[in-house]
Amino acid sequence: MSILKVSHLSHKYALNWAIRDINIEINQTGIVGLLGSNGAGKSTTMNIICGALNQTEGTVLINGIDLRADPLRAKQQIGFLPQVLPLYTDLTVDEYLRYTAELRLMKSSEIAMAVEEVKEKCQISHFSNRLIKNLSGGYRQRVGIAQSIIHKPSLVVMDEPTNGLDPNQLIEVRKLIREIAQDRTVLLSSHVMSEIHALCRDVIMIEGGRVIFSDTMDAFNNYLQPQSLLIHLENPPVSGALQAVDGVTKIDFLSEKQVRIFFEQGEDIAERLVAASVEQGWRLREISMEKGVLEDVFKQLSSQAN
Repeated sequence: MSILKVSHLSHKYALNWAIRDINIEINQTGIVGLLGSNGAGKSTTMNIICGALNQTEGTVLINGIDLRADPLRAKQQIGFLPQVLPLYTDLTVDEYLRYTAELRLMKSSEIAMAVEEVKEKCQISHFSNRLIKNLSGGYRQRVGIAQSIIHKPSLVVMDEPTNGLDPNQLIEVRKLIREIAQDRTVLLSSHVMSEIHALCRDVIMIEGGRVIFSDTMDAFNNYLQPQSLLIHLENPPVSGALQAVDGVTKIDFLSEKQVRIFFEQGEDIAERLVAASVEQGWRLREISMEKGVLEDVFKQLSSQAN
């Protein structure tokens, strides 16, 4: 059974369709990245998946439970960490977590243990009796994460969970998110490409209200085929000799001995450069392909949707 299955999801605001025929299926635990530019339909999709918005068309199933037909039972399977943390800052950490557990209709006999478990997992036990308003930004984020998993949901949706954190906090929150994803699915939205790259196993990209990419992170990162490579030559030739290698379209000397080679797609340029180096005594010491960065992939996929 799928943890999350979104089928033919569409939603209209007034006369305009925000999303159209969105299909998503997640069958295993781990972290899935959700990408989309402003106005792409990402937020609408997330709001519908979390039950905060009723779709115009289509279905959302959480562990086989129809979110629209049985919202109470389906929402018990969902944890949500919005970009703006849903914290009551005049409550202590314990008071707030007990309150959120009650909102999730947890059994009274289970709440105390659940509060202790999430505090330990999120490393906030030493702040049990501290007012949330007196916590740092990083620890507030941990409290927000704690409330999203206190009821042990199968699916946790996180919107920009590392936004605004300093480098040390960022590392710790990333580690926490990975731990959470070991036994549940995390659907993580972020505009920061490095975050998606660092955390996610799979990527879903929405643009123009439609899914335009859904695959592994490796497939996403390798979507643009390498178009250049770097070589290090101990005895570099003049530029004309390198340009003469069949398939080379452009060269760029980065230093006296390091050169970036641009080449035509489909050409086995590395093999030709090695052969030319041996034949002409260039003493090739290193060769490496350059892949398109995530931002380039994002731009290319976006342009295909327009």
